Amino acid sequence: MSGHSKWATTKHKKAALDAKRGKLFAKLIKNVEVAARTGGGDPDGNPTLFDAIQKAKKNSVPQDNIERARKRGGGEEAGGADWQTIMYEGYGPNGVAVLIECLTDNRNRAAGEVRTAMTRNGGNMADPGSVAYMFNRKGVVVLPKNGLSEDDVLGAVLDAGAEDVNDLGENYEIVSEPTDLVAVRTALQGAGYDYESADASFVPSVTVALDADGARKIFKLIDALEDSDDVQNVYANFDLSDDVLAEID
Repeated sequence: MSGHSKWATTKHKKAALDAKRGKLFAKLIKNVEVAARTGGGDPDGNPTLFDAIQKAKKNSVPQDNIERARKRGGGEEAGGADWQTIMYEGYGPNGVAVLIECLTDNRNRAAGEVRTAMTRNGGNMADPGSVAYMFNRKGVVVLPKNGLSEDDVLGAVLDAGAEDVNDLGENYEIVSEPTDLVAVRTALQGAGYDYESADASFVPSVTVALDADGARKIFKLIDALEDSDDVQNVYANFDLSDDVLAEID
């Protein structure tokens, strides 16, 4: 999973700088709106909304856009779509298991775009449940190192329920049960550590090691899936060695 996480970290850093910035902004704003609708528009009483706003800010989404999305979701302003969360499952090249999380106001459009991206890039759709069992729902916090040691991080989060701390190069990835995500994030804040993001995520329990050619194929598939406005997140169970990462970077 570390190889996948390193790649995701690098990719999102680049995404904030390139032509996909508008698409990334739209997805982050959608997260804010849905979080406010689901748990109320007050971030102090809605941890999911708090984290969605923090993530949007970290990715330079304008404050006005964030606030409008919060108000739409919380019912303070009219508008907003009837967003539905849908999970699709499939297999990519080299037998890599893929979970596709959509947030959409049009199920038929979302299904069509996901299916097209899969079939055009060496993937196949799978029946519900045939892939999901290979993933566990986890809380994942990404923390920039900023001179911190792994022991520093562990000391801050161990009592809050953290299960694992992974070294991703420039960042640490802190994994916990989803129910402990807020406690872990709060412990980091209490220690004065500025985290990058805190999300409920899907972490694979088994992984498939890929060579550079296999990695390029799965990246192409994931990019095609993420190009859909309806796709919020793509989770896949591949792992990359540092040598492969260096070769394809």
